[in-house]
Amino acid sequence: MATVQGGTLYVCATPIGNLGDITLRALEVLKSVDLIAAEDTRHSRKLLDHFGITTPLTSYHEHNEKGKALELIKRLEQGASIALISDAGMPGISDPGQEIIQLCLAKGLSLDVLPGANAGLTALLLSGMPNDHFLFHGFLPSQTSARKKELQNYAQLPFTQIFYEAPHRLLATLGDVLTVFGEREAAVVREITKLHQNVHKGTLSALIEEFQVNAPRGEICLLIAPYIPILPVGGAEEWSQEVEALTEQGLKPKEAMKEIAQKYGVSKREIYQAVLEHKNN
Repeated sequence: MATVQGGTLYVCATPIGNLGDITLRALEVLKSVDLIAAEDTRHSRKLLDHFGITTPLTSYHEHNEKGKALELIKRLEQGASIALISDAGMPGISDPGQEIIQLCLAKGLSLDVLPGANAGLTALLLSGMPNDHFLFHGFLPSQTSARKKELQNYAQLPFTQIFYEAPHRLLATLGDVLTVFGEREAAVVREITKLHQNVHKGTLSALIEEFQVNAPRGEICLLIAPYIPILPVGGAEEWSQEVEALTEQGLKPKEAMKEIAQKYGVSKREIYQAVLEHKNN
């Protein structure tokens, strides 16, 4: 049985779909604490009712996080024990929680984290993508321009990348990833641990075609395969010709050189030197 101490914040993972994934320890803590701070009290009440938990609830979400964190810290300082939960998964990971966790540590208050279900890691294993090195991003910006700008920072990372995405934005995001990353293997993992759990795997282009026909539904994890540079073939002459072809299609020279540099995994300076040499010859 879990021992609950006063003045402690318990960060509790909750199921991401299947209620059976909650841990015995989490159930004991949720029953024993003085208060549960939940992202959506109506959503969490269903979970608590299912397990017969009657602990009082209070809301803690992205719109009241800063003010509510201070309020909860005062309760902790007075000796209350509080459990923090989000709608699904681990609070503070693409969900509210970081504010109160940092305040708790800064004030020297007791903090405990109860592990449990995580959508990103579950999706990574379901997808079969390389998992020796991976990077979790959470949600990308909802606006196309901001999303593409952020993706530029990730285009040449040599490990699997994990994103969360809403179904109504999936097609737009896949298109932006294809534009910025180029063709790449990817996986869309939907409805993790639920009845209709599904893994869609293929190239970015193939996934776009699939979801244009069958609109995506449910909670989504998007996984992108690691960047593998194409070894330079032929060198200066070929690079220069490809830059020239892109500029004829309307790209500015700098943009064309950047694109060819990304394609072959070399620096823009090398491409620039190749173009100069080709012109001089």
